[in-house]
Amino acid sequence: MDITKIKAIIIELFPKELLEEFYDDYGFNNTSNNMIKTIGFSTNLSIEVIEQARTEQVDLIITHHDAWDFVYGLKEECTKRLKAYNISHFWIHGPLDYIDFGTCTSLMNKIGIDNIIRFSEYKNLSVPGIGEFNECKNFDTLVENMRMELDERVRAWKNHKKKVKKVGVLTGAGHSTDHIKFALDQGCDTYITGEASLYTIQYAKFAGVNLLVGSHTFTEIFGVESLAIRIKELNNNISLIKLEEEHFELNHR
Repeated sequence: MDITKIKAIIIELFPKELLEEFYDDYGFNNTSNNMIKTIGFSTNLSIEVIEQARTEQVDLIITHHDAWDFVYGLKEECTKRLKAYNISHFWIHGPLDYIDFGTCTSLMNKIGIDNIIRFSEYKNLSVPGIGEFNECKNFDTLVENMRMELDERVRAWKNHKKKVKKVGVLTGAGHSTDHIKFALDQGCDTYITGEASLYTIQYAKFAGVNLLVGSHTFTEIFGVESLAIRIKELNNNISLIKLEEEHFELNHR
């Protein structure tokens, strides 16, 4: 498939308003390879991901994050290797967080939330998605399920004695106390995210809301996978490969 068709598919999958709102939060970092047969996907762009893509003969890498400018020198080195290995790269951040099949929704689906009440959106700040279980869950059962799906040491704080019914989810950097307060105002008894600070933990305890924290990378990978699957559904000739990343954020294994 020609890379121009990939661009057309992105425009087809994402609402125009969302792409316009986040016009500088997605795009092609490199278009060395115009003919796409194999797509590799991961949350982050890194040297390790690019080297794996080279080994797997990937033509296009799709990620949630571009290489961060403040990880000094990384973006330049990634771009250099992408060009040298003839691998194209597309990243999509904001639009993937706030689309109905995006990062938050995909995580809610993975942990078995039955009813998605509202999707994550952006209103001057990120707003958590809200979901509900048909039947209340034991907190420990939910923790174990999330650990299994993310395959990592999810951190958990049980801050009340009730079972889990209504959950707020904001993948990645959802550590602001504003995010938790929004979930509480929506009647949530549990909040799930991908980062936590002192203030996150303190406020969750003070407010009496359960807190589950995975890693930034692995709370968001399912959204990238959802996008890759949708691209393949529109062109069955494409092969998909998940590019594995290390669980280094939580000192896993």
